[in-house]
Amino acid sequence: MTADGGRDLNRPVLQIQNLSVDYGMGDEPVHAVDGVDLTIHRGEVLGLAGESGSGKSTLAYAVTRLLRDPGVIVDGDAFFYHYPKDGGQPIKVDLLSSDKDVVRSVRWSEIAVVFQSALHALNPVLRVGTLLDDVLKAHNSQMTRRQRRARSIELLEMVGISGDRLGSYPHELSGGMRQRVMIAIAIALHPQLLIMDEPTTALDVVIQREILEELMQLRERLGFSVLFITHDLSLLIEIADTIAVMYAGKLVERAPARALFHAPRHPYTYGLVNSFPSLHGEQRQMTGIKGSPPDLRHVPSGCPFHPRCAHAMPECVTTTPPLIQVEDETGRRDVSCWLHDGRHSVPVELGISPSEAALSPGRVTAPALEDGEL
Repeated sequence: MTADGGRDLNRPVLQIQNLSVDYGMGDEPVHAVDGVDLTIHRGEVLGLAGESGSGKSTLAYAVTRLLRDPGVIVDGDAFFYHYPKDGGQPIKVDLLSSDKDVVRSVRWSEIAVVFQSALHALNPVLRVGTLLDDVLKAHNSQMTRRQRRARSIELLEMVGISGDRLGSYPHELSGGMRQRVMIAIAIALHPQLLIMDEPTTALDVVIQREILEELMQLRERLGFSVLFITHDLSLLIEIADTIAVMYAGKLVERAPARALFHAPRHPYTYGLVNSFPSLHGEQRQMTGIKGSPPDLRHVPSGCPFHPRCAHAMPECVTTTPPLIQVEDETGRRDVSCWLHDGRHSVPVELGISPSEAALSPGRVTAPALEDGEL
């Protein structure tokens, strides 16, 4: 753990390299994830954002080997690094090529998942205490029944639920309490990585805030890393250290959270940031994003976002842009956009922010292109 929010950028927990996942085979497979690279470090909260259908959940299920048919991993690697408690050298686990028993031994004990719908994820005919007890008994056979019960009560209290709720069934709990139970089950074995797939969807904003605050407190206390998946970019600004944005199965931007929020560099990220109102500070006009995400069976050629992009150029239609490393006043980031390849004038809203432009007028780039101009 370090002073920088607990992150240790020299010690990766999860490395995903060139991961590609299809649904179905034959002439028209759905390319749900296409060549994605991501690294999560110790103590880091990495937010994965994008519209529904962008491939976020598929990526998480693929690396944990929970992907169901007709999902097929067609390329790439995913490595988990287990750090011994005595501070020794990490043990590298190949999540995609290892035997299922090896992956099963890592999953939940080292990599835990909080699913989107707690009501469907929790067994409706088992009491909360039984659900917690099953996890502890399956992964720590040395614990006695009394020890497992004491640990179950401790886990519930850690997420803000009274221990007497061990006797409750999932349907007897509110939505927020069910989600807290899911988190309690996830952290029961002290995992090093917690994957959270839309964990606060359908909860009201007050309960959502409480759960996120408790999650961040647990992260500081227990030191685990988090992959937080959501379509709500405004939520990630509050909790994430780094944000990665996906579109049509591809990674289009990756940057420190606050830098991405205050100065998005990809047109899609800019649209996401301007799709929700500011609750404090300067008011901004919500613009949203025109059009709809593409059919993943027939992803557009070149940059998949070009049919919806106001700044599309001829090369955007024909050639897929790589992740280009950009370094400016906001720090270093990766952007998949031809505007940042050093050969083009960058629109003001995707380059220097208006406040920076006022201080450094000589560095302002060309104005934005008109809609549809190529």
